[in-house]
Amino acid sequence: MSVAAALLGHMDSAKYLARIDSLCTGDLTAAHGGSDVLMAGSHDRIVSLELRSAVWTGDAAQRVRTVEDFHALKDHLAVLLDTRWGARRPWWMGTLVVRIDRGEPISEPWATCSTLVDDLDLWQPTGTGRWLALGVLEGEMDDEVHLLALVTDTAPP
Repeated sequence: MSVAAALLGHMDSAKYLARIDSLCTGDLTAAHGGSDVLMAGSHDRIVSLELRSAVWTGDAAQRVRTVEDFHALKDHLAVLLDTRWGARRPWWMGTLVVRIDRGEPISEPWATCSTLVDDLDLWQPTGTGRWLALGVLEGEMDDEVHLLALVTDTAPP
């Protein structure tokens, strides 16, 4: 069974959507809080909605399947969020990397996010004044794989 199938079989999508909702409506200026928070600023949070610890077994195919499963999980949640807030805006983060390399200042959390993921699915949740993005942090072969959610009051650059 794939990781995505196992995750969806064991945990209803409602768990992920509830966490996303709490991020979209909660107080971002509050203390760091939560073991799932990877980064917290005064107006943003990057959280790990799900993670899988990587155990290097020498089987690169297993790592590839895990990453594919996390992308499938992200896509599944994106479809659900599309029904709420309209079609997602795919955003390749390489554009920000180039802008940073040219010396352009990029606001947080977008600058940090550009170092974590290759692409994001982006929404502006209705009535919140915030931005939500989902991405998959793949890391190196022996790193954890994360499904990330970024919520911020700062518009994308």
